[in-house]
Amino acid sequence: VLDETAKERARLQIEIGKLRAELEEFNKSYKKKEADLSVAQGRIKDLEVLFHRSEAELNTVLNEKRSLEAEVADLRAQLAKAEDGHAVAKKQLEKETLMRVDLENRCQSLQEDLDFRKNVFEEEIRETRKRHEHRLVEVDTSRQQEYESKMTQALEDLRNQHDEQVKLYKMELEQTYQAKLENAKLSSDQNDKAAGAAREELKEARMRIEALSYQLSALQKQASAAEDRIRELEEMMAGEREKFRKMIDAKEREMTDMRDQMQQQLTEYQELLDVKLALDMEITAYRKLLEGEEERLKLSPSPSSRVTVSRATSSSSSSSTSLVRSSRGKRKRIEAEELSGSGTSGIGTGSISGSSSSSSFQMSQQASATGSISIEEIDLEGKYVQLKNNSEKDQSLGNWRLKRQIGDGEEIAYKFTPKYVLRAGQTVTIWGADAGVSHSPPSVLVWKNQGSWGTGGNIRTYLVNSEGEVSCVCRKKPGAGSSPRLFNLGGRGPW
Repeated sequence: VLDETAKERARLQIEIGKLRAELEEFNKSYKKKEADLSVAQGRIKDLEVLFHRSEAELNTVLNEKRSLEAEVADLRAQLAKAEDGHAVAKKQLEKETLMRVDLENRCQSLQEDLDFRKNVFEEEIRETRKRHEHRLVEVDTSRQQEYESKMTQALEDLRNQHDEQVKLYKMELEQTYQAKLENAKLSSDQNDKAAGAAREELKEARMRIEALSYQLSALQKQASAAEDRIRELEEMMAGEREKFRKMIDAKEREMTDMRDQMQQQLTEYQELLDVKLALDMEITAYRKLLEGEEERLKLSPSPSSRVTVSRATSSSSSSSTSLVRSSRGKRKRIEAEELSGSGTSGIGTGSISGSSSSSSFQMSQQASATGSISIEEIDLEGKYVQLKNNSEKDQSLGNWRLKRQIGDGEEIAYKFTPKYVLRAGQTVTIWGADAGVSHSPPSVLVWKNQGSWGTGGNIRTYLVNSEGEVSCVCRKKPGAGSSPRLFNLGGRGPW
């Protein structure tokens, strides 16, 4: 039996070595996946930076476009003002042209009036001469010379007066005409200059408008190209995001599978350790029985050996469980078994002795846990679970989970609120909804969605912090009595 047990132990050690190698491979693969994920996140950040840069360039182009549109609007307003001034100048030119034509017409009419009056005066002179000649025929010949001289003198005076009046009238008319003509010429020259300046300004404005139109069209082309580029970048970024999201989902699924496999392997490792502990205890019991039989039969005693069974967590954890034959300082009693002669075993608190009918031995646990939160008490009927803060500082339990699994059944988990804090040295009791206890935080909490914590054999209760690390474990296996085994990992998981 010892040889077979040794072979089984060697086989189990080989399997444990294989499992450790597989665990290391899984850890390497996990680190590689994390490195790929970090590279993908860096790529996403680079794409986001490029996108923000494109957005900044687009905003700059849009601002330039707005400024150019404002300048075009100002130029259009100036053009409209220049066109209005040109229209006004054109109207003034037309008005001056009409005034000039009117003055020319008036001058022509005055000239015609002057000619008409000359003709009338000449006609009057001829009639007067005719009347005078007719009178001369009738007048006495003696006074004919006197009368003719007087008549001639009077006609000369009248003609002189008329000539002077005509000259004055003609001079006034010519002066008025010349003044109005000069004014018309000046106003026409001014209007021509204003129209020329307006035409020049209009040409310059048209040239600027054409240049700005070219610039605007070029900027619009650049903006459309930038928008197309932005759309392409957005599509590329969306594709990259979708691709990386799928990769992240796949990696998360792989990580979940790996965690499940690790959890399963850890569970199997736990079970193997339990089997190993049981086998070591049985070997120790049989060795004691053998020594008792040797003493009873007075045979030569077999060489005594010291059996030490150690149980430890990962290298980063400081918690360890040791099964030793001799007692040490500050160790926890975890279980006691009664060994009968038929091979049944139980954990008790009696001393180790050998007999043919029954045998008992002592088993203790050595722990150096540093975790501040521990599972203080659990109800075997599944009504409540009690936690305690063993430190001198307040501990935030935000998003922590208290989980329980009975056998191979479904795991249930109670999640603390994000702002829950357990005071130093205080305890908190989480009751099931069917316990009939009122909700009174922070010391009494009621799990409203779960009626009971559940009962049965092989109960495992453990506390998981917000980072997914196991802080404290409590296990109760069938035949272990009423005292569950408590393992405080000090927040260093895994267990």
